[in-house]
Amino acid sequence: MPGSSSSHIPKLWLICTLLSLSATHSHGKGGLDVPQGVTLSANTWTQQLSISWLRGTASTFDLIILRTELNETVFYETVTATQENGRHHLNWTSAEPLECTSLSVRLRSRDGQETSDWSDTQILQGMDLPSKKGSMMYPQDPVVLVGDNTTFCCIVAEGKVFGNIRYNKTVMNVVRLSRRSYATTKTNQAASRMSGTNVICSSAPEMMLTGTVVFVGYPPMPMDLVCETRDLTTVICQWTPGNTHLYGKRKTFYTLNGRDCIKDDQKQLPTDCRLPEWAGNWTLVAKNPLGQASLSYSAQLTHRVHPFAPANLTAVAHAWNATLLWDWEYPTYGPLALVCQVEITSDGHTKMRTFSGVGLRSVALLDLVPVTEYQVRVCCGAQQNFWKWGSWSKTLVVRTGIDVPEAPALWVSLDKDNMGKVMGKVMWKPLTHRQSHGEITGYELTLWSPEDNVQHTETLPPGTHEAPINLTHMATAGRVVATVTAKNAAGVSPPASVVIPQLISDAEPRAVSRVAGAGGGFPLSWASDANASRGYVVEWQDASCLHDCPVHWTKVAAGSTNVSIASDSLMAGTRYIISLYGCSPDDTELLQRWVGYIQELVPFRSVPNLMTNQENSDIQLTWREIPLADRRGFLLGYRVYLNTGPQLTLIANVSDPHSRSYTVKNLPVSSYKFTVKAYTSAGEDTGSTTSITMESYTDWLLLEILASLGTMTFFLFIVTFVCYKKRKWVKKAFYPDIPEPKLAGDWSRTQGPLDVKPHANSMVHIVEEPEWDSSKEKLVVIPEEDEDEERGVRDDPVDTDEPMSIRYYNQVVDERPIRPLYPDSSESSASSLDSARTDVTYTGIQTSGSSLSFRAEPMFSQDGQQPQGGFPVSPAGGEGGYRPQVQPAVPGLDPRPVAPQSFPDPQPEKGGSFGSYQPQCSWQMDSPGEVDEGSIGAPSMGSPTSVASTQFLLPQEEERSEGEGSSSATTWLHNLLSSTKS
Repeated sequence: MPGSSSSHIPKLWLICTLLSLSATHSHGKGGLDVPQGVTLSANTWTQQLSISWLRGTASTFDLIILRTELNETVFYETVTATQENGRHHLNWTSAEPLECTSLSVRLRSRDGQETSDWSDTQILQGMDLPSKKGSMMYPQDPVVLVGDNTTFCCIVAEGKVFGNIRYNKTVMNVVRLSRRSYATTKTNQAASRMSGTNVICSSAPEMMLTGTVVFVGYPPMPMDLVCETRDLTTVICQWTPGNTHLYGKRKTFYTLNGRDCIKDDQKQLPTDCRLPEWAGNWTLVAKNPLGQASLSYSAQLTHRVHPFAPANLTAVAHAWNATLLWDWEYPTYGPLALVCQVEITSDGHTKMRTFSGVGLRSVALLDLVPVTEYQVRVCCGAQQNFWKWGSWSKTLVVRTGIDVPEAPALWVSLDKDNMGKVMGKVMWKPLTHRQSHGEITGYELTLWSPEDNVQHTETLPPGTHEAPINLTHMATAGRVVATVTAKNAAGVSPPASVVIPQLISDAEPRAVSRVAGAGGGFPLSWASDANASRGYVVEWQDASCLHDCPVHWTKVAAGSTNVSIASDSLMAGTRYIISLYGCSPDDTELLQRWVGYIQELVPFRSVPNLMTNQENSDIQLTWREIPLADRRGFLLGYRVYLNTGPQLTLIANVSDPHSRSYTVKNLPVSSYKFTVKAYTSAGEDTGSTTSITMESYTDWLLLEILASLGTMTFFLFIVTFVCYKKRKWVKKAFYPDIPEPKLAGDWSRTQGPLDVKPHANSMVHIVEEPEWDSSKEKLVVIPEEDEDEERGVRDDPVDTDEPMSIRYYNQVVDERPIRPLYPDSSESSASSLDSARTDVTYTGIQTSGSSLSFRAEPMFSQDGQQPQGGFPVSPAGGEGGYRPQVQPAVPGLDPRPVAPQSFPDPQPEKGGSFGSYQPQCSWQMDSPGEVDEGSIGAPSMGSPTSVASTQFLLPQEEERSEGEGSSSATTWLHNLLSSTKS
């Protein structure tokens, strides 16, 4: 037996050793208990892992979680666990879905720095096990809050190569969790659309392996819960659901006081809920996958009445009013005090009228317009504790009846034509649809003179709105009243009257001023006029219009002193004349006048007819006035620019708008270009440009001289032409014919001495000599040289102050040739005279060498032949021709010989025995130059005066000298006038 006892000893030792080791493992290091019976429970919806275990008195534990396949630590921290029924519990939420890969979990107890041994490893199996061969993605169709972060993982099927993960077409960054599992995280997610946001996992060749849909939204957010009644029995509660971005099975569900609120259309969120009776208090609860919310409301029944719409709306219409009737669908409205409003719409204008009453069913609509279509509808509410207006009824169309028209607005416009005749017309504004009260069939115009009781009536068609004034048939000078009435099927309108003033266009307004447009019109104001008992009329028209101008006008009530006229006819840049008239029962008076622009613009046209003119070193610019229609504003003046091509230089600002010229002074000779621009308050016009090239000032002087000479030449030509045409009158007025002497008596007998009366300015001495030959009765000239020989000739100048003696002989001319004055002159000699001579001495005659020289024609030439132009010899019998009295030469004259002159033969007078009378004016006053040129005529002496004349026979030296230059013209004129003698 000893053998068998010895064999049991080793077995006992082994059991004790195992028990000892077991005790040592249970307490661990330091005696802390090792967690036992660790269990794992996963909630994949919340990605939460629940861990529980037994034993362990420590209050804290170390928890380590690893990804099993790659042995990577996911979580390692000291945590606190709860204890219930002897078991410890701990919850851990994973960032990745728990299905992505297998997780290994271990625990150990900790008390300060003292820890127990680790517990046995517990593994939570993932979906990436080799037994799961297909592709998968987690989480599947999650619902998450807006702004949250979500991690998605893709498990690639066996034999497939991972490509990428895309979140709504965006390729994401991935982390590898295991051999087949890959994860990505989307942060701060935005709200998704109704169908959600796609997350797709693809293989390497871009082939989709698997995917999921994420729904990002909000928890329920109901607002504004309100409960009311419409039939005074049931209740309807309404609220605003708010947009959660979650639809379908993820939408929000509502309950009211525990009753589900379901919408007939399941696709729409419910917004109201009905209950069969009034409760007074209500609670609304809203739920969706992301949370829930609740609202409460309480109210009294009579404080929340919302009526239904009136039914069966009808109307009874008249010309100016209509009665509106309706019914109520619920009898509970009968005792209810109601307030109703009627909406009336006509011609696009809407008015509201309010009525009240208990169980109100009808209202009267007043102040309607005849022949007008109205659209009306009605809604009501509780008069007491008013909550809100009820629903609108259906729209009813109401048409009113016809009535007589309103009186038209009447005015008279008078003006003058070019002949000064007053023209006028009566105007009235067309009646609008609201004023006509039916279709207008015509107008009636009446002109009536109260003083003469004369009346004229004229019927006008319906389209007429003005008629010319013709007062000639009225035959009155007093006031005339114009009256207009309108007609339609219902009758005649009240009359509209206006007094036609006398010559209203001649009336001068009290003031004429400018007015500026503002806000699309003309703001006008004036002083009140006591006579304007019927108000005022404001009239305006285009100032640039001359004839048949459209006239616009408006009436202003009496007592008003301002108005703002605005019309579509007012145009910018147009000048308007605005007139204010005061109206009274007896007269229409023009009170004030304005002129203005609704908006000033720059002038439409540039300065017309811009021209330049050089005045020495100045250049004058001139232009014409801009037409009124082209100004488009009040002209403030003109600006003158020097145009240099690329730029304009301002040289003057002519601030006077009436100026039409400007002078640029002191310019050097050159070429210039100027631009003149008119300007208003809106700016300048485009401007007119002109250029000029200045000429030298001497050229201008020459042109002025030539112009003066040309003018003088033209004047002389006109004078000459007139004198030639009137030469008979000129000759008669200035050079009358000297009558030929008629010698009475018998000149054959001896004649006595001449009876010469002394001249007022001369002393004449008559000296008789007894010795004279009576057989030769002729008058001869005694040359002064004979006396000189007797008294002695001196070369001293002749004293012109001494009286000169001219001797006249009453005898027949001697046939002997006259001796020359000088020895070598053939025309200065004279024959000796016989006795019986008469000496006539003139005193006061000044003589000089030039004024006293003359040439006597010799009777014979040197060769003894009688010259052809000499005087004829008197025939026998003593009948000799009369010789002109000539003055002998005076010493000191020019000694040059003078060419002989032949005197024409005297023509015998018909019926007479004597030769023709040679007047003493048969002399020529040619210039010395003409004598030098060989003229045969000798210079004449003295004046054309007969023997009895009181004028001097010899011109003075000064008169001769001054007249030499014009002697040719005088001779020509004399010959011209002499040629007219018949």
